[in-house]
Amino acid sequence: MDIQRQGVAKKKLIRRAVYLSLTFAAVALAGWRVNELKPAAPAVEMSTVWPDTVKRGPMVRDVRGLGTLVPEDILWIQAASDAQVSKIMAQSGDEVKPETTLIILTNPQMLADATDYEWQTKQAEANYADLKVRLQSQTFDQQSSVASAQSELKQADLNRDKEEQLFAGGLEPEINVKLAAAKWEECTVRFQMEKQKLEIMKDSVDAQLDAQKVQVEKLRATYLLKKKQVDELTIRAGIRGRMQEMTLQVGQRVKAGDVLAKVAQPWKLMARLQIAETQAKDIALGQRAQIDTRNGIVAGHVTRIDASIVNGTRTVDCKLDGALPAGAVPDLSVDGTVEIERLSDVVYVGRPVSAQPDSSASVFKMDADGKGATRVTVKLGRASVNAIEVLEGLKPGDRIILSDMSAQDQYSRIRLD
Repeated sequence: MDIQRQGVAKKKLIRRAVYLSLTFAAVALAGWRVNELKPAAPAVEMSTVWPDTVKRGPMVRDVRGLGTLVPEDILWIQAASDAQVSKIMAQSGDEVKPETTLIILTNPQMLADATDYEWQTKQAEANYADLKVRLQSQTFDQQSSVASAQSELKQADLNRDKEEQLFAGGLEPEINVKLAAAKWEECTVRFQMEKQKLEIMKDSVDAQLDAQKVQVEKLRATYLLKKKQVDELTIRAGIRGRMQEMTLQVGQRVKAGDVLAKVAQPWKLMARLQIAETQAKDIALGQRAQIDTRNGIVAGHVTRIDASIVNGTRTVDCKLDGALPAGAVPDLSVDGTVEIERLSDVVYVGRPVSAQPDSSASVFKMDADGKGATRVTVKLGRASVNAIEVLEGLKPGDRIILSDMSAQDQYSRIRLD
C-alpha cells in the first residue's frame, strides 16, 4: 500500500513560488535594461551627403545674385505733341541709324499754323524792306536839305564879305552890310537846324527799323518753332542701334509724352543683378564682379546700387569690362558674383545648408575613420556664397557634412554606410 509522504506538496508550492518570483524579477530587470538603452544611431548612405574639410588660409567674401543683361544706353522716343500715326517705317529688332525714319505722324492743325506763320514772317520781312527804303529816301531828302542850307550859308558868307569890302571902300552904304550880315546869321541858324534834323532822323530811322526787325524776329522764331514741331512729326532713331519696342498701329492717336519707340545699342550691355538685401549691405561702388552668361564669364565692376529694396532684394548694376561672348543679347539671364573682400588668414569651411553669418549652427562632424558623425555646435563668422568663417567648434582638418541633415535633427549621432 502507498504511504503518503508528509510536506512534499508544501515544498512543491514553495519551489513554484520561488521560480515565479525569479522569473518576474528577471523580466523586470530585462525591461529596465532595455528601457535604459539609447536608440541605435540611424544609418545614412555616404553617397548622399556632401562632406567638406575645415581649412585655414585666405577666403574671398562674395555675394551672388540673378539678373539680366540690359543696354547701357536706351533712347526712349516720346511724342512731342498730340498727333496721329500715319506710317510705321521700322519694327522691333530692326537695325537703325541716327537718320533712320521710324514713324511718321500727322497733325493738320500744326501744319496749318506753321504755314500761316511762314507767310506772316515773309510779310513782316517785306514790310521791313519797304520801311527801310522809305526811311532811306527820307534820309536822302534831309541830307539834300542840309546840303542846300550849307550852300546858302556859304553864299551868305561870301556876300557879307563883299559888302564889308565895298563899305570899307566907300562904295556901299552901311545898311547893305547889315542886311548881308543878317542874311548870313539866318543861313547859319537854318544850317544848324537842318543838321540837327538829320541827326534826329538817323536815330528815328534806327528805332523804326529796330522795332520792325523785332517783329520780324518774333514771327520768324514762332515760325521756326512751328516748323520744328512739324519736323518732329517725322520720328527718327537719333542713334545707331536696334529697335527694342514698337507697339503702335497705323491710325492710332498719341498724346504728348507718350512713348513711341525704344532704341538701344545691343553691343553696349551691362548686368543688372537682384541681390538679397541681407547680402547687399556690404556692396560698394567699384567692387569687382564676375558675370556668368552661361556661354562664358565676363569680368566687371559695380557702377550703381539702387537705394530702394523691392521684394527683399536690391538692384545692383555692373559694367562689363571684358568682351561679350557670343549670344549675349539684351534680357539674357545671367548669374553675377560680386567680390566684397579678401580675408588673408581665417579658418573656414564650405557653407552648410541654412548656415547664416555671425550665428551658431549645429552640424555633423565626421569621425576620423569616416564611419560615423557626431553633432557639434559651431560658432560662425563672416560668410561668402560658398564658404563661411569658423570662429569656434571646429579646427583645421575636421570634416563636416554640409548637406541638409534636417531629417536627422532628433539624433546626436549617425552612421555612415
